[in-house]
Amino acid sequence: MHILVLGGAGMVGRKFIERLAHSGELGGKPIDKVTAQDVVAATAPAACPFIFDAVVSDLANEGEAEALIASRPELIVHLAAVVSGEAEADFDKGYRINLDGTRHLFEAIRKAGDGYKPRLVFTSSVAVFGAPFHDKIEDEFFTTPLTSYGTQKAICELLLSDYSRRGFFDGVGVRFPTICVRPGTPNKAASGFFSNIIREPLNGIDAVLPVSDQVRHWHASPRSAVGFLTHAATMDTAAIGPRRNLTMPGYSCTVAEQIEALRKVAGDGVVARIKRVPDPVIDGIVAGWPRNFDPQRATALGFTAESSFEEIIRIHIEDELGGNFVR
Repeated sequence: MHILVLGGAGMVGRKFIERLAHSGELGGKPIDKVTAQDVVAATAPAACPFIFDAVVSDLANEGEAEALIASRPELIVHLAAVVSGEAEADFDKGYRINLDGTRHLFEAIRKAGDGYKPRLVFTSSVAVFGAPFHDKIEDEFFTTPLTSYGTQKAICELLLSDYSRRGFFDGVGVRFPTICVRPGTPNKAASGFFSNIIREPLNGIDAVLPVSDQVRHWHASPRSAVGFLTHAATMDTAAIGPRRNLTMPGYSCTVAEQIEALRKVAGDGVVARIKRVPDPVIDGIVAGWPRNFDPQRATALGFTAESSFEEIIRIHIEDELGGNFVR
């Protein structure tokens, strides 16, 4: 089995490839090769049991998608994207990467011919939904995004469903919750503070909270994100039907509840490192995001996530900090 991971140098891409390396197979099929494409070089996981090829390229460039699928990978996991805050700040870049790059990929697969029909897992976002919201967003709620990022993802969702309907590939769109706690350093995502106010204090560093404690949001851990991709790559897509895009399960909580969970896990000293510095731009973006979901379709199809924010924090400490943190 040959797997192509677009955005393979990113956090979720790296963790997904590490999961593949640990098992050596996917859905009962041995993995022969993984190609990790990104704008920077991806690093091979330790003790890698398959051929690992790191490709540095820009998916939105003319001819790049055709080159990436020339070897006909059976599974394509599309994680490559400009994140929400950057897509809002740079309109042209957001549409070029998030929409044009994706359409180039879809078209390259369509035109490949010779019966080539890969499974294609596309990572979307709950940003495809826009206010006004219900208390819980059900599966039938319409997509009316209020950001450029959400609009780009919503367009790609429609394309995914149509290209799958026409039989060009076997697509599954997974709408990620905000993935928290993200390891590493802060990025340009408008949602980054949800991770920052947990990650930095656990590392002994002050963190900035730019929004109100009463902001409510939908979360899942990086471990769950990898689980979403794995299940989407191996599930029986006949059960999905024509509605190929699924809202992933997660856990809804307020920033205040996040902070209280951190207090329970790590203590008052760690919480004291959170500094409140309001940012009206971030606050305005977040105000247009949904807060809670009722993802019955995804749950019925076997997708799972955490049931508390304390669990999300403990996963971060276990997976990223070796079980320790700065008190």
